[in-house]
Amino acid sequence: MAEYIPPTADWVREQVELYESSGGTQGTTLKDTGMPCIIVTHVGNKTGATRKIPLMRVAVDNSYVLIGSKGGSPENPVWVYNLRANPEVQIRDKTEVFKMRVREVTDDPERARLWDAGAQAYPPYTDYQAKTSRRIPVFIAELA
Repeated sequence: MAEYIPPTADWVREQVELYESSGGTQGTTLKDTGMPCIIVTHVGNKTGATRKIPLMRVAVDNSYVLIGSKGGSPENPVWVYNLRANPEVQIRDKTEVFKMRVREVTDDPERARLWDAGAQAYPPYTDYQAKTSRRIPVFIAELA
């Protein structure tokens, strides 16, 4: 197994550590929002190392929508580039863990449908898109 490189931001690292160390029984809501999150384990596109990131839980059918908002900042989060390069991921949703494959969704109407599901699950996504000129990336993680 590849070396694990923890997230650099303290709150992100702490979220991942609590979620993972409890086997998915704690840390399942993002920080103080009370909104459910998942842990996405993926491979770094430059390091080849194992990376983990908490993302909002946006479930659609048997899949998860992953939205690269980074709070509406001008640049994509690093994990977007990792998923583009290495689409095989593992998703922990509380106590369940799934091997999944992601694909970026760029074509409407599928992207619009998945974006709407994301904004319904986590309304700040709409504000984040308004804050930035970039088109926020949308991925779908499907069972491998």
